[in-house]
Amino acid sequence: MNISYNWLNKYLKLEIPVEEIATLLTDIGLEVEKIKEVESIKGGLKGIVIGKVLTKNQHPNADRLAITTVDVGEKNPLQIICGAPNVKVGQKVPVAMTGTILYDGEESFKIKKSKIRGELSHGMICGPDEIGLGEKTDGIMILDANAKVGTPASQYFQLESDIVFEIGLTPNRSDAMGHIGVARDLMTVLNHKGHNLKICMPSVKNYEHKENKKNISVVIDDYELCPRYSGVSISGVKVADSPQWLQKQLKSIGVSPINNVVDITNYVLHELGQPLHAFDIAKINGNKIIVSTIKEKTKFTTLDNVERELSSNDLIINNANKPMCIAGVYGGIDSGVSEKTKDLFLESAYFNPVSIRKTSKRHSLSTDASFRYERGCDPNITVYALKRAALLITEICGGNIASDIIDIYPKKIDHYSVNLSYERMDKLIGEVINRKYVKQILNNLDIDIVKSTKEGLSLRIPPFRSDVKREVDVIEEILRIYGFNNIKIPEKLNTTICYNTDLNSEKIKNIISDLLSNMGFNETINNSLTKSQYTSLISELGK
Repeated sequence: MNISYNWLNKYLKLEIPVEEIATLLTDIGLEVEKIKEVESIKGGLKGIVIGKVLTKNQHPNADRLAITTVDVGEKNPLQIICGAPNVKVGQKVPVAMTGTILYDGEESFKIKKSKIRGELSHGMICGPDEIGLGEKTDGIMILDANAKVGTPASQYFQLESDIVFEIGLTPNRSDAMGHIGVARDLMTVLNHKGHNLKICMPSVKNYEHKENKKNISVVIDDYELCPRYSGVSISGVKVADSPQWLQKQLKSIGVSPINNVVDITNYVLHELGQPLHAFDIAKINGNKIIVSTIKEKTKFTTLDNVERELSSNDLIINNANKPMCIAGVYGGIDSGVSEKTKDLFLESAYFNPVSIRKTSKRHSLSTDASFRYERGCDPNITVYALKRAALLITEICGGNIASDIIDIYPKKIDHYSVNLSYERMDKLIGEVINRKYVKQILNNLDIDIVKSTKEGLSLRIPPFRSDVKREVDVIEEILRIYGFNNIKIPEKLNTTICYNTDLNSEKIKNIISDLLSNMGFNETINNSLTKSQYTSLISELGK
């Protein structure tokens, strides 16, 4: 799983080195397997500056080339040979200085001082495609007249680099399947080390709807497979490419942009860890959604244009006539959002993890959504995620929220109750941890302290921590933040030798010998005390 440093900084103001963050994440169980720098444009426009064309003269030995002099903010202007038909005196242009490396896909070339038809050229005036900022044209890229000469192109174009942490997420850490969850853990360990951080959660206070003209009814056949289903309609959207900031954010973690609606659902998924799915309302026959299983071997074509046979055990999102989506796994090709979509229905649900895992394996489909659903999402975040995505859609894609929020949640999945005994905690850890630190760690992990006594704590564990259900699990949470390496290891090891006449000493000796030799030890067998003259036999054998 990829976690963006810039993205984390939206929720926490991190002022510590990247290497330290990686160490802290690994120490608390989110093992960082790799750190990589991500550039929105390959090469980061290094060596490219803003220049101004001062002169332009015909090349004496080439009809299609011009000799230009370009001010790049240095003491002397540069002479550059240029073949672009649109180069003119007074233009502000991007200039690749000598030594700059430009990229064309996986290939690269270095700008060198060279002679072109007998005239020296000290750089290159660039077109948009040559620096990764547009499609191929016949000419150079002409910049705004107010661009300052000598400004690095990376600064002028406001390029951002990012650091991405590749985390080997273990199956039990479903709470860390989004940037907010990782930020929570990072905040907890940093606060334990003396910082005073708080997570800045995205606000949904401006959420409101003004009309109810796109109402969709929802029926759930099996609440065991779908304990909660939330949704809302949005009308008047314009499906197009996402803004650059959103595309860059997704690209940084390896997600390819598709269109603004789908990109927003992916953005919220990687932010909160809650999958979302958008349906084109025009394709929801009967304005009705039915969440149910379906007849064995029903044919269904998914978004990858592959026809699949559904199982009667698969949970399916249907309209009044036919299936639209394999719940929690993959959408259908006939109901997804396209450029023609004007109105959409946004789904945010909690599905049974076991059911999703079986369906995912059955169809050999592993998606970002199934990865999260099968590990267990937070059942109490569906409406918040829905509002977050709906606000982004109306902001970026236009349109209005066109219905009340549908939220079917008949049996609330509540917090787990766990009692923590200080005595048992101290005994298990082997050290007494300051009770103030214990409470601070639990509070920062969003574990509610219901009651505190001298003997221990009564706690409520949020459902998003599906791996914390016992006292020993709570103790592990405290210890991983406190630091396993901070527990002192005693220098003296005490043991009691037990003698029992009923034991077969020879058998035990052989077991221990086998164990030690299998671990790499060598066994030496010495002669017992005996008569000295027996050694003469050894001497005789050596002759």
